[in-house]
Amino acid sequence: MDLFGLSHGLTVLSIALIAAICIIAGRRGATWPQVLLAFICLSVFPINQLALATLDFEIPLNNLLPFHLCDFAALTAGFGILTRKPLLCELTYCWGLVGTIQGLITPNLGWDFPHPMFWSFFIQHGVVVIVALYLPLAMKWKPLPGVVPRILFWNQVYFLFAIIVNWSLGTNFGFLAAKPEVASPLDYLGDWPIYLIWLQILAALFMTCLLLPFRKTINIWRPRRIELSHSHE
Repeated sequence: MDLFGLSHGLTVLSIALIAAICIIAGRRGATWPQVLLAFICLSVFPINQLALATLDFEIPLNNLLPFHLCDFAALTAGFGILTRKPLLCELTYCWGLVGTIQGLITPNLGWDFPHPMFWSFFIQHGVVVIVALYLPLAMKWKPLPGVVPRILFWNQVYFLFAIIVNWSLGTNFGFLAAKPEVASPLDYLGDWPIYLIWLQILAALFMTCLLLPFRKTINIWRPRRIELSHSHE
């Protein structure tokens, strides 16, 4: 697939249009966008497996195991939009609009439209980004106090998890073992392992910036203090 080519550009525009339709419908009180988006999010893994079944070569573990950050983001998005669990929504918002959106902009994809892998890739990445936008814009969701250190903690959990899995299985989840084969922002961050350090710093910076709009209503740095009332006899 040609990066920023016709199929790439039209697909991204289509995802933006679908996002706008879902958000406008959600703001008007419709519930069908939540049900539809949740269903798609929780279906992306079997959709990916069906697409992989069309290939005529041995499938690497990178594709067979759902351990990329976008795979986890699809789960948090699906369950988050259904249950509105605070942590799931926070992770979806940050991981979707900092991590998954990079997949839409610079897809690591070797197949063009209309190959099943093309559809599978953009369905997964597109729906996560749509849910990340839908939560605050249509559902009026906002994070809980202390969201910044909480998100940074879970970033490190995934980082360590992916490093261990990559070391054990020889995989490249999170692109933490090697850079993508196609052009990506990682190309400007130095060689391995230097780019891992910059990746963590930039992820923390961008996610913090995403959460700044909420600082007027909550303390994004510190969790709410729980005051205990004491009875005096």
